[in-house]
Amino acid sequence: MLRNFLAVCICLTFAVSFAAVADAAAAEAGGLTAAQIVDKNVAARGGLQAWRGVQSMQWTGKMGVGGNQRATLSLPDPSDRASGKLIPRRPTDEAHLPFTMDLKRTRKMHLELEFNGKTAVQVYDGTNGWKLRPFLNRLEVEPYTADEQKKASMDQDLDGPLIDYAVKGIGIELAGIEKVQDRDNYKLKLTMKNGQAIHVWIDAETFLETKMEGQPRRMDGTEHPVEVYFRDYRQVNGLVIPFVFETKVLPVTRTATGFKDTPVPVEKIALDSVVVNPKLDDSLFMKPTVAAAANPAHPLHLNN
Repeated sequence: MLRNFLAVCICLTFAVSFAAVADAAAAEAGGLTAAQIVDKNVAARGGLQAWRGVQSMQWTGKMGVGGNQRATLSLPDPSDRASGKLIPRRPTDEAHLPFTMDLKRTRKMHLELEFNGKTAVQVYDGTNGWKLRPFLNRLEVEPYTADEQKKASMDQDLDGPLIDYAVKGIGIELAGIEKVQDRDNYKLKLTMKNGQAIHVWIDAETFLETKMEGQPRRMDGTEHPVEVYFRDYRQVNGLVIPFVFETKVLPVTRTATGFKDTPVPVEKIALDSVVVNPKLDDSLFMKPTVAAAANPAHPLHLNN
């Protein structure tokens, strides 16, 4: 009996503590709770019913890949080693490759990326994923690696985590207010169904997402935090959608190798068009074929 009494007291103590934290955060946010902030976000993006009516989307645009925007380095000129003369290594411009991405509930994705006259294909059917990368001379359809599979399984549906968050089993908390590029933003903590926690920043005036924590990226043996920024919001069929996505891999003090981390250039995706509810056959999200990628006129949605 005493043990049960103590357990109840401990639970009440934590409940009071959590309630105090929640009240303080709400007071800082001008009296808005996390749920009210999400409601305003959903309304700003076009409304709950409008998003519930979206079953598929098609994005076309350009994806920034490669390039080297890091600081220039001075290297010895091999033609003039005796003089010790130095020449600068100039940064290489980022390549912007055309792509088409088809999305369908639930978490189905088909991506085609054009490079040097070849088509790379990446497909996820909601459970399993495949990739075909002919520009790397990989001419066989490969399954996702274990790491890629894990990351794909954690990706959100086409409407993101805040639309119908309770139905998706996502918990939300208000973590306070922070500046993002000199603008006040509500910082929300989202706890996913699998227990993973991420943060989302909502602009305090527009109530649109400013940025979100991305999935950490492993580089040089070290996990790097990732931030995804949302810009250039536009209306499409009554929905408000960002047309620019910028991914920033944040540096760490030291990598696992012991060397100082090197800054990673920002990766940018710019959309040219968004189509809401296009007719997408489920076969589009099946395992692709090599013949399909080799022949631009061949439908890439044939199953192997």
